[in-house]
Amino acid sequence: MARKKPMDGEFIAFNVVYEDGSLSSNRKVPTSSLDGADDTDNARAVIEAQDRDIAEKSGRPRGRVKTIGRVK
Repeated sequence: MARKKPMDGEFIAFNVVYEDGSLSSNRKVPTSSLDGADDTDNARAVIEAQDRDIAEKSGRPRGRVKTIGRVK
């Protein structure tokens, strides 16, 4: 069985907990949009923008983000 190719580092995954208690695991954020120093703040902005786009398309708004944690 062949091994999987390693990820080339285009995305970093984050777990997101919303204020209503729901969890969204492995949300992908492009590494190009992260600063390095405070990547969770930048990731929060990207994820909130993704949520707005999804809510607009689906017609179902998502709750506010409570916490964001980087997947290790």
